[in-house]
Amino acid sequence: MSAGREDSHLPDVLRLDGTWRLQHFHPGEVSPLETAAAGLDDRYWITAEVPGDVHDALITHRLIPEPYYGHQDQQCRWVEQEEWWYRTTFDYELNDDPYERHELVLHGLDTFATVYINGHEIARTANMHRQYVLDVTRVLRNGWNSIAVRFDPLHNHHKDKEKFDWSSYTKERPWLRKAAMNFGWDWGPRLITVGIWGSVEIRRRRVARLADVYTYTAEVNTEQAILHVNVACQRVAPLRYTDFNTHRAASRDSSTASSPANMLGAVSGEMPALSASRSQAEYKAKHQHEPLQVAAVLYNRQGQEVASQRTTMASSHPMQGMGGIVAEQVHLELSVSQPQLWWTHDLGEPYLYRLVVTLYAGEDIVDCSEQQVGLRTIELQQYDEQGQASFVFVLNGVQVYARGANWIPADNRIGSIPNERYRELIELSAAAHMNMLRVWAGGIYEKDIFYELCDELGILVWQDFAFANALFPDFNHDYMNNVRSEVEDQVRRLRHHASLALWCGNNEIDWLYDMKTASGDIRSPFYGEAIYHELIPDALVQLDPQRPYWPSSPYGGNDANDPDAGDRHNWQVWHGSVYPRSYGDVPLLDYSIEGVSFHHYKADLALFSSEFGMHAAANYYTLSKYIPEASFYWGSTEMAYRNKDTNHRKGILLMEGYTGIPQDMEQYINYSMLTQAEGLKYGIEHYRRHKHRNGGSLIWQLNDSWPGTSWSIIDYELLPKAAYYYARSFYHPLLLCADHDPGQPFQVWIVNDRLEEIRTEVTVEVIDWTGTVISSQQAQATIGANEAGAVATWSEAELLQGKTEPNEVVIVLSCDHPEIQRNLYYLRSPRELALPQATWTSVVNEEQQTVTITNGNVLARMVRIDIAQGRLRMDDNYFDLLPGEQRTIHIDHAGGEAVRWDTMRISALNGSGRELEKNR
Repeated sequence: MSAGREDSHLPDVLRLDGTWRLQHFHPGEVSPLETAAAGLDDRYWITAEVPGDVHDALITHRLIPEPYYGHQDQQCRWVEQEEWWYRTTFDYELNDDPYERHELVLHGLDTFATVYINGHEIARTANMHRQYVLDVTRVLRNGWNSIAVRFDPLHNHHKDKEKFDWSSYTKERPWLRKAAMNFGWDWGPRLITVGIWGSVEIRRRRVARLADVYTYTAEVNTEQAILHVNVACQRVAPLRYTDFNTHRAASRDSSTASSPANMLGAVSGEMPALSASRSQAEYKAKHQHEPLQVAAVLYNRQGQEVASQRTTMASSHPMQGMGGIVAEQVHLELSVSQPQLWWTHDLGEPYLYRLVVTLYAGEDIVDCSEQQVGLRTIELQQYDEQGQASFVFVLNGVQVYARGANWIPADNRIGSIPNERYRELIELSAAAHMNMLRVWAGGIYEKDIFYELCDELGILVWQDFAFANALFPDFNHDYMNNVRSEVEDQVRRLRHHASLALWCGNNEIDWLYDMKTASGDIRSPFYGEAIYHELIPDALVQLDPQRPYWPSSPYGGNDANDPDAGDRHNWQVWHGSVYPRSYGDVPLLDYSIEGVSFHHYKADLALFSSEFGMHAAANYYTLSKYIPEASFYWGSTEMAYRNKDTNHRKGILLMEGYTGIPQDMEQYINYSMLTQAEGLKYGIEHYRRHKHRNGGSLIWQLNDSWPGTSWSIIDYELLPKAAYYYARSFYHPLLLCADHDPGQPFQVWIVNDRLEEIRTEVTVEVIDWTGTVISSQQAQATIGANEAGAVATWSEAELLQGKTEPNEVVIVLSCDHPEIQRNLYYLRSPRELALPQATWTSVVNEEQQTVTITNGNVLARMVRIDIAQGRLRMDDNYFDLLPGEQRTIHIDHAGGEAVRWDTMRISALNGSGRELEKNR
């Protein structure tokens, strides 16, 4: 393979990412030592990219079919039953310095791996979520080296383990520290990944190293910010063995070389002679008695130094520790005048400084660390000024209403997700005015690129620990030690990120343990409880005490899903859960039109809504790409296979009560899209109107891991659904909206998430399908900073003035504030509207990458632009056009590809347009 030495940064790092060799065997088919041997001829093995995974390598070489097409994931199930081997070789330069150490760093092994260097077994791993740092000084050789990694099938590691009463979707996963969604979830298939999913590198250590750098903002205001920098250093001690010839030569050269004082130098502060080419005196002068100094320098965006401090470590004499290294700690404090604070993108600029921490031995630089730092404080306010329960994030002393979504892994093939996919999804989130993403517990602790982008784009992160919907063996010491290492690894890796707002212990376990115990499904103790309520909080007290911790989601109150305490998951909508309920009550489900209706959101007075949502189809292009043509129709088994939820009736019931039951594929896409979009709009506008009580709303879910039917608002091909475009309005920091149900008063509200008061005049127009204005009302509004308020209320009769029926009009809300978007409402559900057929014309300008749609004389409901291409960005889609209205939409491709204008198709819920005209 090709690997390059990076000499510009300390420590020296040899990257081993790139092309490796890959082969599989039946378990036990080959001798591990023979297959790991340095000289093994592996030229007949296939190639695989690292980081990556086995499935992607097999797809690349056409050894398995595309798993997401049709039922072809079933043809790939054999992958999880095999033993997989990775191999590569590299050149490495050693010298005669016995005071160097060499570390093999493995950033992600999925999951049960045995690692070999030059044929020597050096370690076994058992956790996908850990980073492994292995001292390989003893086995590296000067020049050519080999590395091999063997991955066991999972079955061998759980077949003899205890099965628990509860583990959603499969009983095998509680003992396996691996992404839960690999085993299948209610939005994705079973696809058991395997491979080297993180980077691999070898680090050369000399004299000492920075073992840990922990930064946090102690306080901020407009005049000054205080940044604390806690640094742990480890001196690199020499290897404490010699060969016989070295001892003999040293004895001849020095009468004291083998004296008791010298041989016990680890205690006295002196080390024995380990090489005839280097004397004790040289080591003593250059290494042992050279004081260690740590310097921290903070630079602004222009590269100018804004604060710095340099200090000397307390001790210049290393005490011998395990592995030849010992730790020393120092605390530095940087004071920044006139600081640029880090804000979410909706409240200000997510300003990032660059912190460089350098370790010196004398005047020699022996190690350095660099990280992006945001100056900010974050708190979770659980009681308001009146002492009432709340759940609100406070950023730099300012209450932030959390607008966002839940994040799942961006692909089932986790190791092969490109950085561009992360950027596109997070940029789409920011463009929809989201300021928080929750990293859900059933996936992974995300890759560095995810948090870096959230830092850069000003999006807060709610981070779950990787425990979801199961009991876990907290009584097993080996398991708990593994989990403890996982927690410590991830906290150290992520805690410096400005975007990281909250640690959360698990997903739904505390809540569902009570539900399933009450129903009789669980009869055992709460296995796993010690992880979320002891192990994790104890680790955070030591490693990240400044950041809030929440034991579970949902959590709090009488029933962990109580709206009066903590956060809440609303699964009355869609899943039909019956509420209110208390601890110990047998859970009930209501599978009826009313039972799953999104109108239940109106009764939800949650303090924080961290999960809620409903299904919608993927976009037409996405479905057609992965479903065989013969099965591409509504009601086919292939369509059903896209839906991994437990009961497919729920989606039908939801549409039946709102749009009517679809009869074909076009109607299914339209009806499910509209139901999801309008349902989320109904719920989120309700939550935001109650921002005096509700601290945030996180949609379930943002994205898809495969091309299925799910709760996502962006599908697998990175094409937003209708709900995403709605979110650009209902999540705008300034929201003009209405509180209305059929037959009830129509109340207009403004929600202001900004930090300045707004004054505006609101106009309410009632328009029939042909554009006739039935009535027009105005009202003055003044809404305080970070508040929501009602503007005015009218009855349906006052709006209609006896001129028409409620199922024949649209209500258009607008105002004279330049940032506040108009909002449209219908007094009745789509299945009750008497919409006539609409027509329009459209003109494409390929040079400007736009399509201009000019509506005819009838309102066009949910105008939909389809192009047979993924990763398209549109100014808008799934929008309504008033009679005679014209809209120009800019369209481009996130990767810079030419837009396939020739495949464009424009339709609407109530019509289709004329043939496209092109203006090149």
